[in-house]
Amino acid sequence: MAPPLSYPDNDFEAQSWQHLQDLVFRETWDARLGRYRSPFVYRGMRSFGYTLSTSLQRLGGNYHELEHHLLRNFRKYARDTTTPPSATVWDWLALAQHHGLPTRLLDWTYSPYVALHFATDDLHAYHQDGIIWALNYVKAAEQLPPALQGVLAREGSNVFTTELLAPAAPSLLALQELQQEPFVLFLEPPSLDARIVHQYALFSLMSTPEAVLHHWLAAHPELFFRIRIPASLKWEVRDKLDQANITERVLMPGLGGLSRWLHRHYSSAQGRPAAGEGAETPG
Repeated sequence: MAPPLSYPDNDFEAQSWQHLQDLVFRETWDARLGRYRSPFVYRGMRSFGYTLSTSLQRLGGNYHELEHHLLRNFRKYARDTTTPPSATVWDWLALAQHHGLPTRLLDWTYSPYVALHFATDDLHAYHQDGIIWALNYVKAAEQLPPALQGVLAREGSNVFTTELLAPAAPSLLALQELQQEPFVLFLEPPSLDARIVHQYALFSLMSTPEAVLHHWLAAHPELFFRIRIPASLKWEVRDKLDQANITERVLMPGLGGLSRWLHRHYSSAQGRPAAGEGAETPG
């Protein structure tokens, strides 16, 4: 694993469950509305050392040359789908990401608790600190090319749907050609199944396959913050999420999610003290 990224002015470490609540809901007050409406989307990962590289980038080699071929073959052989003939490249890309094809998309959620779930769902990683990335998608939209900003302004939105994006950028190449400098946009996928809906999910999408989101964010520090979840706090976070019904059974409806929840729920804490203070981690 590469050395952890360092963003000293953007990193916070949760000291307790209550402190974690303050951190995940920081900067969510919207004075214009007089409401707590978060401009952030969240991504939770089990290890603090994990970056925002995409599954396509993790293929290695000349991965950027493979993107077109991966998607072309996925469309060719994906015969057991209900995708209509009018589906755009963005519909196919979202479907491919949803089913595990290496793509340039990254999964995010509007819910900080869903992000916390994915930072604490793997009991084998409880010896590692977890992480929550929070990215201001409202401000990020201000970095878009004028043509895309215009689309969002006319729609009164800060994120794209597949049908909203397609007329302005009908292909991956067309998206890249909108602006020389890389940019990120957020894409709400169609409701492919209950999992997309229950996870309050959306995708980030860089304008080129080579652009790396965490490098891009380093040049835009005003757009994000990160929360470190110490390994010693993970058990308390996990147990309280379970009590709040933020579990695999809910987020991944079906027998697979049910089985994953039951497996984790009945796994031993391996000597963890009853009190949260000084809790031991498995293994």
